[in-house]
This record gives sequence, structure tokens and C-alpha cells, in this order.
Amino acid sequence: MVGRAGGGHTVRMATQYEQITDRLQEFIADQQMYFVGTAAPDGRVNVSPKGLDSLRVLGPRRVVWLNGTGSGNETAAHLLRNPRITLMFCAFEGKPLILRLFGTARAIHEGDPEWADLVALFPPMPGARNVFDTTVDLVQTSCGFGVPLYEYDGQRTLMRSWAENKGDEGIERYHRERNTHSIDGFPTGIPVR
Repeated sequence: MVGRAGGGHTVRMATQYEQITDRLQEFIADQQMYFVGTAAPDGRVNVSPKGLDSLRVLGPRRVVWLNGTGSGNETAAHLLRNPRITLMFCAFEGKPLILRLFGTARAIHEGDPEWADLVALFPPMPGARNVFDTTVDLVQTSCGFGVPLYEYDGQRTLMRSWAENKGDEGIERYHRERNTHSIDGFPTGIPVR
């Protein structure tokens, strides 16, 4: 769809694709941050920012991303009840663009048959708790004119140092205490020992 911006400039509005094109895969690879949105049939909607080197495009309709330990585990809980997911990328530098990947996903945990192969796609992440395997059924771009420009200064190192300080036993205890249920009380499926 084409529209008119202020000043008479022609702009391209939302465009839909059946799959991730090579050009869009390059755009994804250039982004330092993305957002994940999920919702169970009831309860709260969750939107989480993600960074680090935690996402891989494995094909035109398949994306996986590695999730570190956090204060909640909403995505895993939501996907057990409703597998819908949206991944969103925004250009904070250069030409404006917003890219959304719509689809379904499932959580893979340590001990699941696919865990070792999928986690090996990423640099080591102390405290990694899930890999989310996403099947993309719609790709959409939009203008991104309202997204501000930001200068990238680097990834934070706090998650890694926090997890290293906790150690394996501390991470397991944290998972048991904070990651087995969502804020709405839904189970997350994370294995605890």
C-alpha cells in the first residue's frame, strides 16, 4: 500500500510477505535488540525486549531464539496455553523500518531432545533456560517513521555476570522459586530438579 506523508512524499505502508526474504534476514542480523509478544487466552499480555547474540534465522519460516534466566518466564507459560507469538524488530539507526514475524512457537528446555543442537547455535549463555522455536506464518514490514534514532553503545554484561555469580545450583534454585509459574499463576514447563 502506498500513501502520502506530510510534504507530499510517497511512502510505502505495511507490506506482507509469506516468508523471511534474504533482505529481511540481513535486516534482522543487523539489529541489536528485538521484542517478543505473547498472550495466553486469559491473563496479561507480555512484551519482552531481547538483546545479546540470541536469535538465529534457520530458514524462510523458522526462527529460534535463546532465552536467559530472568525475573519471570511469561513467554514459556503463555506458549503452553496459546502458541501464538510475534517478534518485532525496529531500525533505531539508518533507514526507518519495522519488521514483525507472526507465528507459533514452542519452548525447548534443557533435557529435551533438541536442546543440545539448538543451544549450540549460540555463544555460551550462563543461565540459559529456554530456546524458543518459532514457525513464521506471516512477515510484515511497516514504515517505522515514529521510531526514534538511537546510537548503539554495546550489549550489557550484567546477565552473564549475575548468572556466573549464582552458579548452576543458584540458577536452579532461582528457577524453582521464580520461573515455574507466570505472574498469572500459569505453569511455565521449565524443568526443575
